[in-house]
Amino acid sequence: SFQKLPRVKSMYNLITSSYICVIGADFILGKSMIALFLALSYHNHHKDYIFERIRDLGINSSLRVLLVVCDIPNPEKALHDLSKLCVRKEMTLIVAWSLAEAGRYLETFKAYENKSKEMLQGIKSQDYLSQMKECLTSLKSVNKTDVITLMSTFGSLDDIMQAGADELQLCPGFGEQKVQVKL
Repeated sequence: SFQKLPRVKSMYNLITSSYICVIGADFILGKSMIALFLALSYHNHHKDYIFERIRDLGINSSLRVLLVVCDIPNPEKALHDLSKLCVRKEMTLIVAWSLAEAGRYLETFKAYENKSKEMLQGIKSQDYLSQMKECLTSLKSVNKTDVITLMSTFGSLDDIMQAGADELQLCPGFGEQKVQVKL
């Protein structure tokens, strides 16, 4: 049954250990973080349910999450409506595509509940080249050597973006195939 699935079992443990009726939240994620859970299949049949839950939730928490499991075909309209609702009610919308994924989100929140925001955000690079390395190496197959080559040739991200394929191919290590893959 429900508890036999590996990820769902851990989600079940979080549900049973963190469910608090008094404040109206489904999950306590930390000192001032709470979450509501909603399956889109349920939402399609009970439209007012989530509005009542959010109303009863209040605004006592600094982070209020609506964790939605997308378990219907063609969820675009429902997700669009829930997204607008979350913006209006100052909530964070997280969409999971399975109960196991929803469980992983909850586990991650619990694992990081006592971590500082600086630790979670990481150390920000101060100099321009380091920022460009961080930015460009996030693209698939762009390495640090490529970034240095591009920056020394073009000077700025804007100039790299404005460069044509012919100009990029003139850079050492950039052939026709590499330019097509990266751009």
